[in-house]
Amino acid sequence: MHDLAGAIWRTSSRSNDQGLCVEVADNLVDALGVVGVRDSKDQSGPTLAVSPPGWTAFIGGIRDGRFDR
Repeated sequence: MHDLAGAIWRTSSRSNDQGLCVEVADNLVDALGVVGVRDSKDQSGPTLAVSPPGWTAFIGGIRDGRFDR
């Protein structure tokens, strides 16, 4: 388990004001080797710690449309 206390959370610039987004903390890569992810509606709730290659693959999948319905 990783301590994400030093995370600087941000949402996408394409997010709307309805709180239906995830927040990402990519400032942890150098210190912990992870990218933090959490639900913007539950900021004190659970977080995920994703490897940088895993995060890159996930973002690539979004861009490629692999998760489109």
